[in-house]
Amino acid sequence: MAAITKTDFNLPGQAGKYVGKVRDVYDIDGKYLVMVVSDRISAFDVVLPAGIPFKGQVLNLIASKFLDATADILPNWKIAVPDPAVTIGYRCEPFKVEMVIRGYLAGHAWREYKAGKRTLCGVPLPDGMVENQKLPEPIITPTSKAAEGHDEDISREEIISSGLVSREDYEKLEEYTRAIFKRGTEIAARQGLILVDTKYEFGKKDGKIYLMDEVHTPDSSRYFYADGYEERLARGERQKQLSKEFVREWLMANGFQGQEGQTAPEMTEEVVAGITDRYIELFEHITGDKFERKEYTAEQMEANIVECLRTL
Repeated sequence: MAAITKTDFNLPGQAGKYVGKVRDVYDIDGKYLVMVVSDRISAFDVVLPAGIPFKGQVLNLIASKFLDATADILPNWKIAVPDPAVTIGYRCEPFKVEMVIRGYLAGHAWREYKAGKRTLCGVPLPDGMVENQKLPEPIITPTSKAAEGHDEDISREEIISSGLVSREDYEKLEEYTRAIFKRGTEIAARQGLILVDTKYEFGKKDGKIYLMDEVHTPDSSRYFYADGYEERLARGERQKQLSKEFVREWLMANGFQGQEGQTAPEMTEEVVAGITDRYIELFEHITGDKFERKEYTAEQMEANIVECLRTL
């Protein structure tokens, strides 16, 4: 199947369109959003040159499942999934921070730790830890949401003092973040996985906080296989994982970290097919469902969206 990397729909009530790194978001009458999860892939905040077939479907269907699985914790933006790669939901006013929560010392946190830092976003880290080790308790390490370029680490105190989020709202964001992460951790454990770290985005609608965007997908989260985790940790070996970190590692091995002047390496058909397989593998492990590879077009996607919008 050819990757769907671009959409240019003309939808009923369309008031605007935002194109992000991965998503095309259509504003419908200022009340609803149509979020199309494309097959574009980004790493180090750079959109890579090749799309990944089925990636959009994988991300959207996982997010939909976890929005449903956490709806008792707080309301979320989802109304309907009219197409495997599309969610239609309420338009919320987003908070200008992303809530990152980490249960293990991995990825960005490990790279900072390895460089000698013992404080991350104002949160102290103990000495003597090793890569992928479980933290004494999950830590929240927010980032400021950048309109372009890299998101930046920011502390709880900086968020509140700068007025990005009020103290009252921020305390609720922390509470919700811990509760959703706990739920995701429990669901992952039942599937033989460890939810290592993840990020959440929240917004407000009618004065209430809503969970937005994607939840517990391989783009927003990192998973380890639970089986063999302790043994690999003790031997200092890489963990077997399901996340986008393998894409970052491939890029770094090919001399690319999104820095100025660097060019993303060529993505061969073999590399692209391998990334598709990894995304589908995660879908099947985390949901317990079999993924169906059905080819379809952007035109079919648009027709499904239009039909759904007529019912709102």
